[in-house]
Amino acid sequence: MHTVADQSLSTGPQAHRPQTRQRRSDFIARSLAGFARRVQRALDAEELAKAHGLLQRLDPRVKVIGLLLLLLDSALARNARTIAGILALALLLALLSRVPLRTLCLRVWLSAFVFTSFIALPALFITPGAIALRLPLLHWAITAQGLHGALYLLLRVETAVTLSLLLILTTLWTHVLKALRVLGVPVVFIVILGMTHRYIFLMLQTAQDMFESRRSRMVGHLDGRERRRLAAASVGVLLTKSFQLSSEVYLAMQARGFRGEVTTLDDFQMRARDWLALTTFVLLALAFFWSGR
Repeated sequence: MHTVADQSLSTGPQAHRPQTRQRRSDFIARSLAGFARRVQRALDAEELAKAHGLLQRLDPRVKVIGLLLLLLDSALARNARTIAGILALALLLALLSRVPLRTLCLRVWLSAFVFTSFIALPALFITPGAIALRLPLLHWAITAQGLHGALYLLLRVETAVTLSLLLILTTLWTHVLKALRVLGVPVVFIVILGMTHRYIFLMLQTAQDMFESRRSRMVGHLDGRERRRLAAASVGVLLTKSFQLSSEVYLAMQARGFRGEVTTLDDFQMRARDWLALTTFVLLALAFFWSGR
């Protein structure tokens, strides 16, 4: 018979540690969940590109030209007010195109802010100029010129990624590639973009299949060394499959008549609203360029 002490030991905190550790170290389950989230994001973006928003109804060439002009204005502007105005216009276009602000916050603003902050943070202290404030505990001096430069960088990055994401979320990827080709982008660049986009999802699907097959055949709990060995072996197999698949796809494309030019079944036609939108984009770009000098 078990004593009370034995029962207390068996039901104590130590009995739950293996389960907690196993849940935390189940990297296969986390990998599968990550693959599923990325595929779902791609499906959501494709559905959003087919919605009846403002930008979705425009010709892809108009969107590429208009958003590129705004992007150039944000890069050439010399005052933060102009860049903030372009960012506000991008937010207005997102709302009129039914792009959720939550999507912009999670995919663009948060990641761009964190990444850019690491780059702009040293400028707060090393840029010479008038001292604006000091850190409470470290007493490090932050200059006004450093704050100004960091603000410029953050605004430019946030505006650039917002405009870029607007183009991707409101336009099918094949239409983006064809619009770039119509506007004179070299065909090699278009082919690389198109094949990279396809290979990303193909590799995600292949990796998901590999992890699912491994999980269905795995019994028990693996220690840290075995998990690292399994992850390294999976990466090697995935790279080998990608090289083999790239050769097979290229030979298949050559056999079907591919000679470097990418064609689609969709034909672009400029309508009255497209010409109006293009004129509006050009006028706004000129206005922002004038105000940002």
